Amino acid sequence: MRTTPIPLLVITTLFAAGVAAILTWRFYASFIPISVTASVTPWLMAGLCGVLARRVRVHLDKGRIGLDRSQLNPITVAQWLVIGKASAWTGSVVGGVYLGIAAYVVPRAGTLSAAADDLPGVVLSLLGGAAMAVAGMILERSCEVPPPSDAEPAAVA
Repeated sequence: MRTTPIPLLVITTLFAAGVAAILTWRFYASFIPISVTASVTPWLMAGLCGVLARRVRVHLDKGRIGLDRSQLNPITVAQWLVIGKASAWTGSVVGGVYLGIAAYVVPRAGTLSAAADDLPGVVLSLLGGAAMAVAGMILERSCEVPPPSDAEPAAVA
């Protein structure tokens, strides 16, 4: 599995922002209020990815990746890599959607009371999506385990 290319994440963010901006300009009057609690999930996932990345790096630096009870299982590391990859993509889309909404809400926050009420939730969700994408990328990069050294023989079936 290859690492997620950052330019593709940026393109995904911009695409989601464009779609969200178009839909927001057309349907903002029909939106439900965007509260600050909308940003909780991306922030929690960003925190989880940060904790997992730290845990992998500590075990990797100490050479404690393996199948012993005191070591971190390589399958667990692979599962966390998938969580990091999914978080990077999801954070990219979430951040892009709220970027598109922010393109409408921020300029109108002074004139529309609904936009002023939505502003904190939109900004926190935008930042949460960005944090989730960055934390996912860090977790994904942290889960890259180096190949075994030449001294270790390959398993023969």
